[in-house]
Amino acid sequence: MAPMPQLLLALLLFGLSGAAPVLAGQDPPRAFFVSALSADDIRSKQAVLETEQGTIVLDLLDEAAPNHVAHFITRAREGVFDGTIFHRVIAMGIVQGGDPLSKDPARRGEYGTGGLGVLRFEPNAERATRGAVAAVLGGADRDSAGSQFFICVTDQPALDGQYTVFARVVEGVAVAQRISQLPADADGAPSERVVLRRVSIRDTPPPEPEPFVDESPDGLGRYRAVIETSMGPITLEFLPDRAPNHVRAFLRMAASGVYDGTAFHRVAPGFVIQGGYLASRRDALDERQQGFVRALQPEFNDTLHERGTVSMARGDDPASATSSFFIVLGRTPALDGQYSAFGRVVEGQDVIDRIEGVPRNGEEPVTRIEVTRVRVVAP
Repeated sequence: MAPMPQLLLALLLFGLSGAAPVLAGQDPPRAFFVSALSADDIRSKQAVLETEQGTIVLDLLDEAAPNHVAHFITRAREGVFDGTIFHRVIAMGIVQGGDPLSKDPARRGEYGTGGLGVLRFEPNAERATRGAVAAVLGGADRDSAGSQFFICVTDQPALDGQYTVFARVVEGVAVAQRISQLPADADGAPSERVVLRRVSIRDTPPPEPEPFVDESPDGLGRYRAVIETSMGPITLEFLPDRAPNHVRAFLRMAASGVYDGTAFHRVAPGFVIQGGYLASRRDALDERQQGFVRALQPEFNDTLHERGTVSMARGDDPASATSSFFIVLGRTPALDGQYSAFGRVVEGQDVIDRIEGVPRNGEEPVTRIEVTRVRVVAP
């Protein structure tokens, strides 16, 4: 998403710290940060930000910005960030924090001016995309960064190359997004204090094994999925002997919460009800969830599309299915062999009947049919 014009104006005129620009020739003498950490001390580290809105985990980019990473690790271990707040937000743009002065509510007027002026700019190829974490500058001087940082909630291409990106969110970008949308005054100061309770540094853990990747078709067939909706639960069984990769994909997305907070957005009586469309999701996917949403190669099979059959929706390209699925309401031969059937309803047909009968505008339900959760039931 491109930055909003008001976001660009705020960034370009005032700098991310909100401090007045430093005029050339008037800089006071500064002692720049000199790290006592070795290259091994900063390699493969993560920062865990525990906030009142949830946890945000950062991968620290030691190869892209070693001095910024060393500074962040050093200050985190000193407790500099603990008790600070996110003192500036721009809805669906950025959240800014790390000012030591923000620990003190009495110094609200000074927020955005503390902890700066100790880091030289470290140019790198990292872009200001969603989840990028960059150092705040104290005005126009590029060598004025310090403990303050900002997190990009959406892509901000106009900021590419302007600030040192030294980390990336690997978990919890939705938390940052929620913080960005808090009520704020004209200067972006949130009306409530969102405290960074603690920032800790840890070794980057090994990648988690992908769920269901090693399950045999027989093993996949023992799982059930319960779609918990605002109109009642619907239970599915699966057909891994006919569409194993679709079954794996659905279980993987369900278990990671991809479907939670979506809706049955389409109701076509006598034909299908359709859900899993990510545009209907209330909150953005987190980083791990995004990695589980992939285009699926077709697995057309001889399963009949009849009442209760579950298939993946797709566009014109047979290999364009991702997350959206449909449940068939009646025998529809035109769908046979054209869509990848991967499951069937075994409980909750009465719920489907109620959904089929809801008031609609065209095929869109008048009242949202919420999917609160899709729960995977282990064998």
